Amino acid sequence: MPKHPEPKRPDQILTVQQMRSAEDGLIAGGSSVDALMQIAGRGAADWVWRIAGRHKVTVLCGPGNNGGDGYVIAEAIRERGGHVTVVAATEPKTDAARTARALYSGDVLGSDAQPHGEVLVDCLFGSGLTRPLTSEHHALLLRLAENHKQCVAIDLPSGVQSDRGMLLNDDLPNYDLTICLGAWKFAHFLMPSSANMGPLRLVDIAIDPVPGAAMVITRPHIDAPPPDSHKYRRGLLAVVGGKMPGAALLACEAAQGAGAGYVKLFADERPPNAPFDLVVDPGPLSDVLTDDRNTAILCGPGLGRDGKARERLAIALADQVPVVLDADALVLLGARLLAEREAEVIATPHEGELVSLEHTFDLDGAGTKPERALALAAASQMIVVVKGPDTVIAAPDGRLACAPRASSWLSTAGTGDVLAGAIASRVATGSPAFEAACTGVWLHGEAAGMQHPAFGAEQLAHQIPAALAACL
Repeated sequence: MPKHPEPKRPDQILTVQQMRSAEDGLIAGGSSVDALMQIAGRGAADWVWRIAGRHKVTVLCGPGNNGGDGYVIAEAIRERGGHVTVVAATEPKTDAARTARALYSGDVLGSDAQPHGEVLVDCLFGSGLTRPLTSEHHALLLRLAENHKQCVAIDLPSGVQSDRGMLLNDDLPNYDLTICLGAWKFAHFLMPSSANMGPLRLVDIAIDPVPGAAMVITRPHIDAPPPDSHKYRRGLLAVVGGKMPGAALLACEAAQGAGAGYVKLFADERPPNAPFDLVVDPGPLSDVLTDDRNTAILCGPGLGRDGKARERLAIALADQVPVVLDADALVLLGARLLAEREAEVIATPHEGELVSLEHTFDLDGAGTKPERALALAAASQMIVVVKGPDTVIAAPDGRLACAPRASSWLSTAGTGDVLAGAIASRVATGSPAFEAACTGVWLHGEAAGMQHPAFGAEQLAHQIPAALAACL
């Protein structure tokens, strides 16, 4: 059998068209659809075997190449001595699927079969699906899912639109594992589809890097400060405070734990609950932000939306160092405030703030979350971090990254301030803005995963140093 290849670019996310082109490239280079199906199917079978072992497995095969993968999976499990049953929703309709079925040495049951078992492997339809499942296919999938303790999706759960992450049918099964074939798809990371996929695993088939492809945010590598470091060399982050000091304090604590050597809060007065190791400067903002030792500025958490807040935002953007804008700053931001900017700006909107920014920059808000983020980045020339259960990061030059699913316990007040502080801290250390945004998002998600539910924003901020330690 073909040897499983070494991964070439395991973090890229491909559209359906990009995936087809990439597979065509492999075939043009001497492979074949049949060979790729064997590699992908047997790689997926390794994961299914880990879950099922010799327990009963049912593989549901559809008419296309996703069904062909199912026949390969079933044969691989049969060869190992596993207990596998194949249910064909319909006859194979592609040459590769017909070949894979012919190579399967077991029996194939029809769509009226009623098998029960430990694991259902869903190979009904894959990433090419654009229409809802028929009522017959939908009922078959639900019936088999009900008859098995666990469900595994191959490439994508049936009934999911790959590029947009939409559910084409209501009432789809919840999956315990999704095994992606060849390269990640947007549906693996976008809501609502990502919510019911369970853990994600990738079977690589040696697809070449695709120019311009989106990427998954993976664990970054962070170097410890060099031996001769001091606080300014590690980066001075200026945090612009406002009417609500609690939000700024959360951001400051996260920033202190994410690597910056010096975090300074500029506020009218020292908050009574400010930690002893946080420097608070009550001086005029227009004076203190002229400090040429500043390496980054964070403005927005707790800023307020009155005239004074507008003035503080304008002053922050006048300093030609990288700026991170969050919360109230995003609502107050006008296009003219960015007109003279040369240093990079990172914006971290949630959905409501994204809509506000789209109005500011005359965008219609159409498209998927990645498409909207890219449109805003191009129009505003900012790095845009659209946060939420499916966070995406877009750059004006077209770079795009999607975050893995993080803990749903992050859905609590103040966690966005922690994220802004983590990103701003990485910018202050000298990381390029897009890289800093990706690192900050990863640290935020990792810190959440280290917490016991339910947690608050302050507990999350406490965990940022431990998340950073995991990157050293």
